[in-house]
Amino acid sequence: MKNPSNPPIARAPTAGTSPELPQGRPRLNSQLLFGAQNEIVIEHQGDEYRLRITSNGKLILTK
Repeated sequence: MKNPSNPPIARAPTAGTSPELPQGRPRLNSQLLFGAQNEIVIEHQGDEYRLRITSNGKLILTK
């Protein structure tokens, strides 16, 4: 399902090519993932990773 607020952006063509649309990358809004929290745990291949929002609004992923 495509998010209407984030339509695909055409890329500038290079010599001899036509513009392309981004291919198959899902886009998730961080507010949807985090909700009211500033840290979530992601399980990947049996390991836990923590994704957190810093006080400056940046994302940090740690194992």
